[in-house]
Amino acid sequence: MPLPDRTPTPQAYERIRPQIMDLETENIAELAVRAKSIPDAITLWYGEGDLVTPEFIRSAAKDALDQGMTFYVPDMRGLPALTEALSAYLTRLHGRDIPVLRSTVTPGGMQSVHLALSLIVEQGSNVVYVEPQWPNIKQAIQIAGGDPRAVALDYVDGDWKLDLDKLFDACDARTKAIMFSTPSNPLGWTASDAELEALIEFSRRTGVWIVSDEMYNRLAFDAEAAPSVIRLAEPEDLVLSVNGFSKAWAMTGWRIGWLTHPPSVASSLAAITQYMNSGTAACIQAGARAAIVDGEPFVKKVRERSREGVETAYSALAASNSLILPAKPRGGMYVVFSIAGEADSTQSCMRILEKAQVGLAPGWLFGESSRAFLRMCVCRDSKQIAEACDRIATAMA
Repeated sequence: MPLPDRTPTPQAYERIRPQIMDLETENIAELAVRAKSIPDAITLWYGEGDLVTPEFIRSAAKDALDQGMTFYVPDMRGLPALTEALSAYLTRLHGRDIPVLRSTVTPGGMQSVHLALSLIVEQGSNVVYVEPQWPNIKQAIQIAGGDPRAVALDYVDGDWKLDLDKLFDACDARTKAIMFSTPSNPLGWTASDAELEALIEFSRRTGVWIVSDEMYNRLAFDAEAAPSVIRLAEPEDLVLSVNGFSKAWAMTGWRIGWLTHPPSVASSLAAITQYMNSGTAACIQAGARAAIVDGEPFVKKVRERSREGVETAYSALAASNSLILPAKPRGGMYVVFSIAGEADSTQSCMRILEKAQVGLAPGWLFGESSRAFLRMCVCRDSKQIAEACDRIATAMA
């Protein structure tokens, strides 16, 4: 009788894709657990404002439910009422015709990122991305099977600069895309029209896609909207624009976004959508349509709340000789700063949580080039931001 096989059974983890094994998760967990035991802690580490989604958006979604909009949406690119509203919105905002065929609705901005990468990334290819960067971008590239290649913005005289030559030199024959966010998370750095035009021209020469995360496009502090590739690119340029309702319309928990793309890839994106998530809930899309059609006053409110938060934070933090403030961000909902003499903000975050009762995000989450910095979300009541910054300045004195 043969002896039983005693070879150890491989762990399931050892059988998953290598790209998934290496995935990292945002490690604010330790800070979050500690914050629960600290009374009166002000937590500003997440990219989320403090405003509840306005009533007119909530009512539109509830009305859709009451009307029985609980079935599949047959058009995988989105509810026609929403895609038509998006077309009108983008056409007005960017001053050029953006037809319905150029946008696909997704269940969240993160799904827009995955949809874009699913369209263009192949196993063994790479995507060059600009950092400091929202960590989900790097990990999404890895999930798609691509090699994420970071190119850091230069920190020059207290401001962040994009070296286009360095960015282009990082591309090679395996590069499928250049990816960046503008206005950026975490910095608020914003690409200029000239920089976007240079990126589009590089794409035309090389066949490398340009993927622009424009989630904070409406939170530009000196214009109705930040410069956008949509305004500058031709319809069939290799350009994809990621966007969503989370920030400007205070809809983070709704999970709805969109991807703007060349019209010729619309059917391919509809097919990917069918097999990736089968579309976005109709009632959620009804709420999003209300946001697009009637939400401009609220967008202005969120923009001013973010701008006021930046001004409040800079005024308070500038009082401390221990804190180093870069040039003010040009958009977004964040302020970053560093502590004099500290090259790694990991322990700084814990110290500020313990001493000042304020929760911030450590800079290493966004790349090695921002390891010394701390990120604070300022799309909050200005009194809360002032209180948090006063606590930080006092604790660091």
